[in-house]
Amino acid sequence: MADLNALLGDFADECADLEQLVGPLAPEEWARDTPAPGWTIAHQIGHLAWTDEIATIATADPDRFHRMVAEAGERVLTLVDDEAASAAAQPPAELLERWRRGRTALADALREAQAGAKLPWFGPPMSAASMITARLMETWAHGQDVADALGVHRTPTARLRSVAHIGVRTRNFAYMVHAKTPPTAEFRVELTAPDGTSWSWGPADAEQRITGPALDFCLLVTQRRHPDDLAIKASGDAATEWLTIAQAFAGPVGAGRVAGQFT
Repeated sequence: MADLNALLGDFADECADLEQLVGPLAPEEWARDTPAPGWTIAHQIGHLAWTDEIATIATADPDRFHRMVAEAGERVLTLVDDEAASAAAQPPAELLERWRRGRTALADALREAQAGAKLPWFGPPMSAASMITARLMETWAHGQDVADALGVHRTPTARLRSVAHIGVRTRNFAYMVHAKTPPTAEFRVELTAPDGTSWSWGPADAEQRITGPALDFCLLVTQRRHPDDLAIKASGDAATEWLTIAQAFAGPVGAGRVAGQFT
């Protein structure tokens, strides 16, 4: 429970940091384009609001979540874009309040989740801790889109550890969505944290290695920067291939960003 509470605190802080960017915006500024094609700042916040809401349903009422997915049918493939567009049509003040309510409700639901329970999702079921880690990752990633749209530099924090962690844990998922067989070799990921310390995953003697700044790794696995624009190094053929397909978020293969877009 201590770990879950810490993650919930990090999630709240990540949301608060993003709200500091969008809260002061004039209504017309919510229509500013972000690097995600077709998505404005309103789309980004609308996506977060809707996803927090659907995650709350998955946590508090799994049967209802399964019914909603079944009723969506093939439309489940376009739900993300459809719901983001619907939310973006709301007046910004209403959308901002909707996002606040939704993320608070999600945190409350996760605190009440049965210990050890696996929560349904659009990908594999996951624990409450994994659910909030995924929400933190998405909030950070979509917050990066907002920051890029506004030309704002965000100071990296220790919360990146959770983003990096889910990036490492989704290695095999990235291969599967690209219709590739995941490698059997162990990977070693060594990252330099914002405070200069080191974060690592995998055996220290693994031949397949990824090294570099934690911020750059998080930008890579959330596909907010092109690999060529990041100081991430790979050693080994499998590790090198992973850098080209890494994807921490659920859903189909992402388009990512073009090289040099933010240089």
